[in-house]
Amino acid sequence: MALLPDRHPQQDFFVLDIADVVPKDDTASMAHPIFSLATKPDMRHLFYQNGESTLKIIPSGNGLPTIFDKDILIFCISQLMHKKNNGDPIGKRVRFSARELMIATNRTTDDKSYHRLEAAFQRLIGTTFTTNIESGEYEETRIFTLLESGSGFVVKKKTRRLDYCEVILSDWIMGAIEANAVVTISNDYFRIRRPIERRIYEIARKFCGNQPRWQINLTKLQAKTGSNSPLKKFRMNIRQIIADDHTPFYKLELTEDDLVIFRPRSAKRQVSTDLTILPWGEERARQLAREKGWDYHALVAEWRGFANNPENPTAAFVGFCKQKPSLR
Repeated sequence: MALLPDRHPQQDFFVLDIADVVPKDDTASMAHPIFSLATKPDMRHLFYQNGESTLKIIPSGNGLPTIFDKDILIFCISQLMHKKNNGDPIGKRVRFSARELMIATNRTTDDKSYHRLEAAFQRLIGTTFTTNIESGEYEETRIFTLLESGSGFVVKKKTRRLDYCEVILSDWIMGAIEANAVVTISNDYFRIRRPIERRIYEIARKFCGNQPRWQINLTKLQAKTGSNSPLKKFRMNIRQIIADDHTPFYKLELTEDDLVIFRPRSAKRQVSTDLTILPWGEERARQLAREKGWDYHALVAEWRGFANNPENPTAAFVGFCKQKPSLR
């Protein structure tokens, strides 16, 4: 199954200047299967345990949030990280145009898409997550939602379309942003049609990253995806993903003994992440990133991907930033 077409090659954003924002995903939700892969309302109550830590997920009346609903969170995280990297103040309350969100996440902008967006907000706000946190002799139970209630959605009377949205992110999401526990993802993520392939890409991005190879047993991979299909069907899905070969940046291989191997499509030479950027260089590089419309952390990651252990890493990095073309 081919990727979805790029529905908005000429992104005519208005109200907010978001054309240069790099999509980012939080690493916690990439590691755990908290979003449903179902295309119909999923009313299951989910329970995960890792050692003494537990996570219980209870769906809203409209079901569990889906992997496509997560686009809203990715959009908000990306906006806030862009502002944070530019040195602008950020907060839990995020306001944006519904149309901008749909363009940024490669959705159509017809009436059905606006109604789907409303339903997604309801699932994200209504689903509760319960987790336990141990501290010394005490154990704390914490209950939260991905979006806090009280968010506002303004609708145009004539069309009944969402005009703009104002959401309040949960402390859990804000914690990831404040701790920089996010990674850049491919824009082609939003072009992936199948829910299972979106989840596979997330797992590859989280656990394989830029390593030349990462592998996992098929059964364990299924558990990480959150798929509840029979193993035989899951194996068939993986083989189909391999045959289609559309997963952004990664290629998959399934061995005869059910080992799934992930490899980056273009192997990057691994260099030490200890290349120190001195404060003066970081300040100058951040300034250049702001002026040219680049994400600072994305520049750091790209530079480390090809830097050949220069004698003066700070000067080399600033020079690299100066050579980047302006996106504005």
